[in-house]
Amino acid sequence: MTHAASEHFRQIFDRRTPGQLRTLAHIKRFMERLVGDMAFRTALSENGDNPRTVTERYGIEVDPMGMLPLWRNSYLKFRFEPEVATWPLAVMWDEYMRDMLRHRDLLRAEGEMSTVNPRFHAWRERQIHRCNGELGGSAPSVTHPVIAFELSEGCTVGCWFCGLSAGRFKGYYEYSEAHAELWRGVVGVTSEMVGSAARTGFCYWATDPIDNPDYDRFLFDYYQITGALPQTTTAAPLKDQALTRRVLELFKRYGGVTNRFSVLNTNHLNQIHAAFSPEELMGVELILQGKEALTAKAFAGRARERKQKLQAAKNDSAIELLERDHTTIACVSGFLVNMRQGRVQLVTPVPGSERWPLGYRIVDERFFSSSDEFRERLQCIINEHMFESPPPNLPIRFRRDLEYEAGNRYFHLRSRNIEHRILDDVAPTSVGDLIARGSCTASELVVRVIADGASALAVADLLDQLYAAGVIEEDLDDSFAGQSSERMTSRIEAAKDAASRAGVDHADST
Repeated sequence: MTHAASEHFRQIFDRRTPGQLRTLAHIKRFMERLVGDMAFRTALSENGDNPRTVTERYGIEVDPMGMLPLWRNSYLKFRFEPEVATWPLAVMWDEYMRDMLRHRDLLRAEGEMSTVNPRFHAWRERQIHRCNGELGGSAPSVTHPVIAFELSEGCTVGCWFCGLSAGRFKGYYEYSEAHAELWRGVVGVTSEMVGSAARTGFCYWATDPIDNPDYDRFLFDYYQITGALPQTTTAAPLKDQALTRRVLELFKRYGGVTNRFSVLNTNHLNQIHAAFSPEELMGVELILQGKEALTAKAFAGRARERKQKLQAAKNDSAIELLERDHTTIACVSGFLVNMRQGRVQLVTPVPGSERWPLGYRIVDERFFSSSDEFRERLQCIINEHMFESPPPNLPIRFRRDLEYEAGNRYFHLRSRNIEHRILDDVAPTSVGDLIARGSCTASELVVRVIADGASALAVADLLDQLYAAGVIEEDLDDSFAGQSSERMTSRIEAAKDAASRAGVDHADST
């Protein structure tokens, strides 16, 4: 079976000559230095007439004069204009970046599952529409994978900016015979329930994949079952270089997506560049997270906590988050599975807030100890939370972030970056006003509007359209709101203790 995202990714590299790829790899390294290394930027500005002396010092084998619109302020205005043809390296880089952005959009489309699981599909589509209006600058980069797996518990890295506030490392899920059997069973159930959308899955969250020395074995199983090799993001690519290189080799053979290394500071960047050549990192995006990097930090998790503490101390200048309306690093609209804990949650991205400090909403969670239990837990969550129409007996109201404005037989809904204008002419009574008041259930609203002479079908159709557009509030349950990673861990331990007393054996690591 041909899959558009992975095929497009392969073509990005296959249709370029080895010479073009080598040049791109060195332009990429130049851009990494430009964004992540203040000393490099300073050296470029001080050697404006002969920047080649700077790139040679860093082992970058391209001439910066051939790509001035990428880095020199006075030339930025030409970057996307016809004049850019004067700088062929800039043209080459921007063509490559357009290809990569197209690939990102194809990844989002790969989560389509309208035939195999229509309820899950409708729920995910609603989350996509909601996020487009609610997440601000984060929204375009969110691809909404349908599942993510954690193969460890906690993280050894402890990044100060961690948008998921990963807890301390407690161990990893070993690739033992029993664990491998459960793993393959769980991935098989996933593939069975969501079809080819399982290809969007990946194997980390508030964990670092390199913390699990068996990580590449889990990856290969995933590839054999789904036909897709999960994307890897690590902040510890140098911790176990043999493992990192095994992962990169798997991607060289089977990969259809870009891997990512989180770069913690300039010294880390130096070490990564020393360990891997530009050509070896051509398929790896470096996410430059150092404090001197020109990269946005999401206002979620530890970065959010840190800024709040500094603001309370009236020390705004001590941290430059460069938020640019970047509200979360969460990307999954679907299931988050921790294999070591035997836990599955239904999650979806939201802006980091007091209610959801980690930048994602937890809709529900269950525990499992076998692939059959995993299937049953997923199906229960789908049945209880994924609807194709507004639940009749739940309150119906607009999302809390939307501003409502009534009009004459229409109304406006405004979010941080989208405005909806909606016809409200199915009844003498304004449906928009009733929803905005938030004082009735969907079935009560329909009964009231029908009493005023409206068609039940017309009212139901309007409610379905509003629901599908993601403007109706679904975050009505406070069960998991406000959870920090520590409180979540405490709750998980309590649940495991209760399960143990009930005779349920959760798979664990030694």
